[in-house]
Amino acid sequence: MVRLYCFLSVFIFSLISFCCCSAVYQLPEKQSRLLGETLQYQVVQGDYFQAIAEYHNVGFLALMAANQGIDPFLPPVGSLLNIPKQMLLPYAEHKGIVINLSELRLYYFPPKENLVYVFPVGIGRQGLSTPKVISFIGDKRKDPSWIPTDEMRARYRTEHGKELAKVVAAGPNNPFGKYALRIGTSEYLIHGSNKRFGIGMRASSGCIRLYDQDIEWLFNNIAVGTQVRIVDQAIKMSYELSGDKLIEVHQPLSVKTAVTVEHKLSPATPAVSAFLGENNLAKQQYDQLIKQPTGLVTKIVFE
Repeated sequence: MVRLYCFLSVFIFSLISFCCCSAVYQLPEKQSRLLGETLQYQVVQGDYFQAIAEYHNVGFLALMAANQGIDPFLPPVGSLLNIPKQMLLPYAEHKGIVINLSELRLYYFPPKENLVYVFPVGIGRQGLSTPKVISFIGDKRKDPSWIPTDEMRARYRTEHGKELAKVVAAGPNNPFGKYALRIGTSEYLIHGSNKRFGIGMRASSGCIRLYDQDIEWLFNNIAVGTQVRIVDQAIKMSYELSGDKLIEVHQPLSVKTAVTVEHKLSPATPAVSAFLGENNLAKQQYDQLIKQPTGLVTKIVFE
């Protein structure tokens, strides 16, 4: 039922291009970092965030952050949701794959094309973080087997009181799904999943998860040797050609301390301070954004 409602709404959003449900954008002018536009979707009976996120190919947490205060399981019928399909490019070379952990997105820049494909991803949960690296696609596998590490098997034994199989063959019980791309020669993979829930969340053991149709597209369109860069940029900024200053603020990854778990943004860095200038209204706007990050591109307002 939800998919039928979403299908009817597709005409409203026909200006956005999709390729196997990924969003594909023309790269902006050199000075600009802005991609896409924020869409709105009107909730109908039976809607819930997971189905809406899957249809629009955005992350679950991104949808929640963009619509704070709305029940993700029972959103009020008739309410308008922000669909976060607008973003600023991360600070990284426009080459190969770039994964920004804080925003839970993967960017793919195909060679010799002025395009970028954007996919929501799931990453490592707190305590099993996805590492920040500059690497490459070292291997591609269809119908991969899953061989849990000794650490995974020990953790499973502790949590469930039984042994985890040493090898899980391809099939419905394999958490890698149907396709996997190895990052360098490491144990970290970019892969599919046998569970729809978890894309756009911190839910894996450190690997990068994608929706089935997204990993299939990547598998078929990228080559072994493609550069992979994993960064963590909770704040992105852009000086636009129009003179506008745009900022995009995401909830930073949680950091476990000796006492508690912290996920607060630091005070303004020198780059942010230079971006805001000495304008009090701009500083107040920034302070509000870091207290309640929405992940939406926001125009800084000056007096």
